[in-house]
Amino acid sequence: MDDMAQDAGGAANPFTQVPVEISIIVGKARPLIKDLLKLQPDSVLPLDRRIEDPVELYVGDKLIARGELQEMEGDDAGQLAVRLTEVADLKNGL
Repeated sequence: MDDMAQDAGGAANPFTQVPVEISIIVGKARPLIKDLLKLQPDSVLPLDRRIEDPVELYVGDKLIARGELQEMEGDDAGQLAVRLTEVADLKNGL
């Protein structure tokens, strides 16, 4: 049997091999326009979340999971990653 994913009925599903883009939302900012116009390099824009708050993972506008930011180790040291803490039931699609 090849390594192509199978659906619940056992038939090959080629769509499982299509990559999707996941957006990770760490927070939102709501500055006034006058403050937005003053932004420049080294400005600090406060977000509505704390560093220990969970991040949200979206495909399009669909929330698919929540998790915690972490830093990779070893050869990928310094690269950001997300450790999932909650995952939506996606069996019925996005």
